[in-house]
Order: sequence, then C-alpha cells, then structure tokens
Amino acid sequence: MRIALLSIEDLSDFVADDELVVEPLRRLGHVAEFVPWQAAVEWRNYDGVVIRTTWDYQHHLPEFLSVLHDIETQTRLANPLEIVKWNADKKIYLQDIEKRGGKIVPTIWSNNGIDSRQIQAWFEQLQTDEIVVKPTVGANAQHAFRLKCGDEAAERLGVFKTRPYMVQPFMRGIVEEGEFSLFYFNGEYSHTILKTPKTGDFRVQEEHGGIIQATKPTADLLATGDRIMQYISPTPLYARIDFVRTGEGEFAVVELELIEPSMYLREAAHAPQMFAGAIDSWLQREI
Repeated sequence: MRIALLSIEDLSDFVADDELVVEPLRRLGHVAEFVPWQAAVEWRNYDGVVIRTTWDYQHHLPEFLSVLHDIETQTRLANPLEIVKWNADKKIYLQDIEKRGGKIVPTIWSNNGIDSRQIQAWFEQLQTDEIVVKPTVGANAQHAFRLKCGDEAAERLGVFKTRPYMVQPFMRGIVEEGEFSLFYFNGEYSHTILKTPKTGDFRVQEEHGGIIQATKPTADLLATGDRIMQYISPTPLYARIDFVRTGEGEFAVVELELIEPSMYLREAAHAPQMFAGAIDSWLQREI
C-alpha cells in the first residue's frame, strides 16, 4: 500500500528520525513517502496518512484541522481527527485525564490576561517559589517561561494577553532526574527515553540542547503509563506520554502526545520494525 507520512516543508531546524520506518514498511510491502501537510495533494491516492513531523501545526491550527478533515474524507488517517482535536489543547485532555483518575502536574488554567498581583498569587496558590507559564496550545516549549517568586514578569508574559495559558509549579525532577517519555504503538508498550535539559535550562527538547538517552522504566512508571493509555479512546496508532517524578515519588503526566510526537526510533533497535508493524496492522484493519 501507499502511505503518506505527514510532515513540513523544511525539517532542517529539527531532529527527526522517521526515515527509520520507511525500510521496515517496504519489507512489509508498503511504500512510504514524506508529504508536507500544506501541499496540494489528492489524499485519496494514498491508502493511509500518518501524521508525523507536522511541527508547525500549532501556528495554523484551524488550517491544519481542515486539512486533516479533508484527508479523513478521502482515506484513513492516524491518529484520527477526533483524537487530534482532543489532544490539541492541553487544558482539554489534561483535565480529562485528571477526571478519569490520572495524576497530572498541579495546574492553574486561564483564558487570557495577566497582571503582577496575579503572578505573585500563583506562587501562594501552588505553594512553590518557581513556576512555569506556557500556552495551552503549543509545541516545542515555545513561549514557555520559568519564573521565580518576586520576578517582574508581567511584560515578559505579554504574549498571553489574548491567549489561553496554564501555570504549573516548576518540577525539580525535570532538572534533577529528567523527563520520562513512554511510547506505545496500537496500545502496546514499545520503549522509554529519558530527556534531561542542558545546564542552566529547563527545556528538554533536543532543539534546546536537551540530552536524550534510552532507559528502562521502573515497574511503577510502566504501570502508570499503561493506566493512562486506557483513558484514551479510540486506541491511537501511536502515543507518547511524558512523565516527571513528583516529590512524593509518584509519576505525574506532563504531556500526552498523540499528534506529532518525536518517536526517538533510533533509541530502541526494535522500535522502527514495531512501528512499521503497527502501521501495517492499521492499514489491514477494516474501516
């Protein structure tokens, strides 16, 4: 079958390894090609479209969702549009996870607007001396700010005057241990990586100097990941769950990535073949 791996025009500023799945797919009898999501394409010419490195979608969300709608009317799409819509806004899916019994990082939600008195109140409400403020719709840590109590930050946070945002305590586990990412294909666990920020930073993405390494999850971490996966319906073709260890030793969800997560296929020898096998099973499934 013919598969489109949805991407962007220029990946030169990013670290991606999705090409590792192309050869395993070929061995399974499929031809995969990377297609920019904004390209003028007859999507019906593909047997399936898999959203992958569409790493600018957050800047064009209505247009992106419209393209996905067009794709889904012409062929099969993974992950499906209903999951993408749910996962595009952190407020929506994180609140859902919490309602279903999952543990998330404590969060204050706001639709827009910030003033200095409000900023200082956040520290008291979250009982912390450091916070992180970031948009509810965003990616790659863009417009994520780490603030200390007493900082004059209202001007820095001006981007949120007309934009929904979230406020969380800065989780020391991010810099002391790192952020864990668990990967699942068709609901089945694949591999785990540990992401740690460079010295003096709190962002774990490679584009910001983050260090990536494969790791083996503890039984508690794996059980927590498996439980979070049960909250997602329908079962996604691919999923990445980011966790941080809390001061109480539990694991809290930082983000759930169901749209365009970096897969870090290079960090697990079995992962490219497993992902290809999951795509193959998805293609064979009756619509």
